Amino acid sequence: MGSYSYNLLCNCYYPNYSKSKDIAKFSHVQTGMNPLCKKPICFLFPKCHVDSASMGINIEKTVKIEVKEENQRGFKWVEIGNDITEAQKEAISKLPFNMANRCKALMKQIICFSPDKGNISDVLRAWVKIMKPTRAHWLSILKELNMMDHPLHLEVAEHALLEDSFEANVRDYTKLILCYGKQNRLKDAENTLTAMKERGFICDQVILTAMVNIYSKAGHLEQAKEYFEEIKLLGQLLDKRSYGSMIMAYVRAGMPEQGEILIREMDTQEIYAGSEVYKALLRAYSMVGETEGTQRVFDAIQLAGFTPDDKMCGLVINAYGVARQSQKARVAFENMRRAGIKPTDKCIALVLFAYEKESKLDKALEFLIDLERDGIMVGKEASEVLARWFKKLGVVEEVELVLREFAGREARIGA
Repeated sequence: MGSYSYNLLCNCYYPNYSKSKDIAKFSHVQTGMNPLCKKPICFLFPKCHVDSASMGINIEKTVKIEVKEENQRGFKWVEIGNDITEAQKEAISKLPFNMANRCKALMKQIICFSPDKGNISDVLRAWVKIMKPTRAHWLSILKELNMMDHPLHLEVAEHALLEDSFEANVRDYTKLILCYGKQNRLKDAENTLTAMKERGFICDQVILTAMVNIYSKAGHLEQAKEYFEEIKLLGQLLDKRSYGSMIMAYVRAGMPEQGEILIREMDTQEIYAGSEVYKALLRAYSMVGETEGTQRVFDAIQLAGFTPDDKMCGLVINAYGVARQSQKARVAFENMRRAGIKPTDKCIALVLFAYEKESKLDKALEFLIDLERDGIMVGKEASEVLARWFKKLGVVEEVELVLREFAGREARIGA
């Protein structure tokens, strides 16, 4: 038991400590700085033959002295006992079995932390002083807090950047900025970037792209443009993420034409955006019935090597429907079928919507007859378009017929 206690405490609190088989070799053990005299406090141990239990007791005393010293600074590091809530006990019980003891010690403090105990930074400073964590320990803590979606996660991450033991790099700042962006905490993201620069780190394309991205999602086009221009000033070739973030900023601002200009700029450099960027551009044109822009982007998608799916084809059909060009909507539908793409009920509904916009009931019925001849059944969404249209025309019996047929078909399928 004594040997176990000794090894556990050495590994937990003094990772650089070592012992031989029978001789414990102690040197100066530095425990921290005395706030009054500003000199290190050291414990001197002579080289001697001692048993494991004695060494365990000495280490325990050393740790207790450090804890006492930290407590005198204002924050009291008190081990978490059993006088905690059931929710806290459950959270502690779910901590990874193989998590380092010093990490578990901090996680317990964070889980049981309340504002009346002071500031979380006091807890973290005490932990660093007493338990001497490494970067790996910090990362373990941050990973667990992130998985728990703990409310103090970002505060801990922010403090970690200040600690030498964390060995912060630019990517650590990038991750924090992106987290702030997800919560729309733009001011905190800006402050983090400023702090990074003040600490001597140089902005690169990745972190500036992150700034473009968060301002894009927040709908702040001008700020996104400023950071995009800053990326260009780096004098490096822009990658598809940087371009994509700026294109999305234009799309969200209702300016797909500007996004399309960047797409063409990328094409000249043989850089292709992700499929989600093309889809966003396609949707932006489709929703306002800009058929030429929709067709251009649809063509660009294929040139970029992406195979159109039923959703992309649906956006093309929708663009013609909104523009009151039902014949072209029908042609787009037939082109989709010829390309081997199975038409969905959504696509059928969009063609019917296009006919409805132009009040071409005869063409709509002809379209439905052709579908039935090819063994394609009308589903719920298309039936609802027909029902709504018939109601406008005041044809009640037809509405009931459509709904009755649809209900019977659903019952047969369910059986």
